[in-house]
Amino acid sequence: MQRLLVSVRGPVEAEAAARGGAMIADVEFPASALGTPYPLNVAAVKSRVKKKHPRVGISTNIGEIQRERANACQAALGVATAGADLIKFGLAELPLKAATYQGREIIRSVRKWFPKKKLYPAVFIDTDMQRYFDALLESPQLAKDIDANGVLVDTFEKGIGKGLLDYVTVKDIAVWIRKLHAMGKEAWIAGSITKQELPELWRAATDVICVRGAACEQQRDAGRFGAVSAKIVKELVATIP
Repeated sequence: MQRLLVSVRGPVEAEAAARGGAMIADVEFPASALGTPYPLNVAAVKSRVKKKHPRVGISTNIGEIQRERANACQAALGVATAGADLIKFGLAELPLKAATYQGREIIRSVRKWFPKKKLYPAVFIDTDMQRYFDALLESPQLAKDIDANGVLVDTFEKGIGKGLLDYVTVKDIAVWIRKLHAMGKEAWIAGSITKQELPELWRAATDVICVRGAACEQQRDAGRFGAVSAKIVKELVATIP
């Protein structure tokens, strides 16, 4: 089942996303690609959403860059404890070998206590990030080697006016998706994706498309800090085939 993920700042926005039909409410602080929230905020979102929308999954992340392996494992275990069903962890600035070591330790740590949680490494498509890790070419191998549930490809820089499709084509994404699906892994994408881009990205067989700005009311100078609108989310969900 293809699902729309909407990034939310807290319980109010999460409720709006759920009413609009989003199947994943992603708790984050939208100042960066994977802005980290407080664990108590994750718990508050889960408590609010699950009462009225029990089928909506709760996701969150532990940031774009993992500076210390042990700290990353603790962070992932912390958000799992707080109630996240789906956990993303950025592996920016790590080559494949180091990303594999880091990712394996994070996943092992969470599954020791929460075997049913789903975990997804986030890799970045920006030109500068490709110096470290080829997001489309190397991520399927990463997912396989660390036993992840799938992979998220995102953009690292959110304030330069570039989105996912400024770096890759839909055809490139479709090839990458087929590789992941052949291994039984999910393909998630993000990166300033617009409503107009959604139909062709769904047709590429993407499992989860992640949005923030596209789901927000257009408020002057608000950008990614605009308020999530249930009406707008409903329009985005309507693009799913």
